[in-house]
Amino acid sequence: MPQLFEVHPDNPQPRLLKQAITLLDQGDILAVPTDSSYALVCHLDDKAAADKLRRIRGVDDKHHLTLLCRDLSELANYAQVDNQQFRRIKSATPGPYTFILQASKEVPRRLSHPSRKTIGLRVPEHKVLQALLDLHNGPLLATTLIPPGEVEPINDALEIRERYKKQIAAVIDAGACPREPTTVVDLTESEPIVIRQGRGSLAALGL
Repeated sequence: MPQLFEVHPDNPQPRLLKQAITLLDQGDILAVPTDSSYALVCHLDDKAAADKLRRIRGVDDKHHLTLLCRDLSELANYAQVDNQQFRRIKSATPGPYTFILQASKEVPRRLSHPSRKTIGLRVPEHKVLQALLDLHNGPLLATTLIPPGEVEPINDALEIRERYKKQIAAVIDAGACPREPTTVVDLTESEPIVIRQGRGSLAALGL
C-alpha cells in the first residue's frame, strides 16, 4: 500500500515532504496535489521512472508530459523562450497554465515530443507543491492523474491510494484540488494557440 503523507495545505511539514523526495530519488512515482488536480510525478532524470509514469497513465511518447517548475528562471533552462513569450508567461504564472514550448537541449530527447521537439511546462500555484519543488531543488516530470479510459481526474487521496496501491509509492494528501484542468497554450507558433481552455483565464495572457 502506498504511503500517505497528510500535510497541511498552507504550511506543509518539511519532514514529510523530505520523506517524499527520498522516494522520488529512489525512482518511485508519487501522487501530488496541484492547483488544477492531483498529478503523478517522478524524477526528471530517471528514464525508468518516466516510462513507468507513461504506463500508469496509459499514454505513449506522443503525449506531452509536463515539467513542473518552481519559477520562470527554471523554466528558461528547459525551453527556448523569446522576450515576447517570456512576458506572456510571466503575466500568468504561477497559476493553472501549461505552456507548450520548444524544448532546449537540457531536456532529454526522450521527454520531448518525438516529432515536434516540444515540451509542456508550468509553474503551479499550490503551496504544498511549491514547497516540494523547493526541497527537491529542481523540476519534476508530471502528468494529470486520470485513470486510463476515464476522463476525470481522481480528487480523493484515499481513493488514489487504493486504486494505485501496486503502482505508486506514496500520496501527498493536502485535501481536494479544484479539479479543473489547466489552460494549455501552444507558444511555438508566431501567434499563441489555445489547445484547451481550463481553469486559467485567457485574459491574463492577453488572449
